Amino acid sequence: MDFIDERRCPECGFEAGEWNGQDSLRTLVHVDALVGRWTDGLPPERHGEVAPTARSVVEGTHDESVELSERVHRLWHGLVSIAATRRVAGDVPPTDEGAVTQLNRSNGGVPKQAVHSVMVEWRGIVGDTQATRVHHGRPWQALCLWSAEVIDALAAEGHPVAPGAAGENVTISGIDWTTLRAGTILDIGPVRCQLSAPAQPCRKNRRWFVGGDIGQMDHDRHPGRSRWYASVLRTGTVTTRDRVVVEPEGATSA
Repeated sequence: MDFIDERRCPECGFEAGEWNGQDSLRTLVHVDALVGRWTDGLPPERHGEVAPTARSVVEGTHDESVELSERVHRLWHGLVSIAATRRVAGDVPPTDEGAVTQLNRSNGGVPKQAVHSVMVEWRGIVGDTQATRVHHGRPWQALCLWSAEVIDALAAEGHPVAPGAAGENVTISGIDWTTLRAGTILDIGPVRCQLSAPAQPCRKNRRWFVGGDIGQMDHDRHPGRSRWYASVLRTGTVTTRDRVVVEPEGATSA
């Protein structure tokens, strides 16, 4: 992975200028949850390698003597290090291939509208905005991805959901969504991204679910059905039907 911006950390890609105060504070509130996601499913034999890094991440981000941006850097550096350790040990989802079914963006709110191609920059898709930034728009939420097969399954159950309705930027087909986890690297056309956390269901999406049951796409309640947030590791233009590869050969976050 080539970080073309010299301001970026060459190991984890962190760039302080992309994080405002709200981004940093709201992210640090979720340190324990993020570390939990990136260590999810950790095999017992990997625990001794990963646990010290996980502990140091939590401790480092709670050190209020360190400036805010450095605390966030410590968090992201640590998470990427956890993923790298697991990757070297072969503890990664199997390589898989699919395709972009639909690309979606909006000026805020849902549903997002389908477009043929998009430019993906470090903070996400050009021309896509969030109406409310309190819970959205962090660098680790640059992209929101969802499975066409999951959407089809929900629709078959009677939920009036469709691609773009729940706010994902990239609808992907052909990928086994149940294998994905935080730290997984995907190539979407020329763009490389790294999954950061499952997206929490939002009440604004109640209309797409029978009885307003947004828990149908909650990761903890229905593993393998949630949308996924991702940070951008390599920018570029993505077009509908572009190839998507999970854990491509030589995958690395730096």
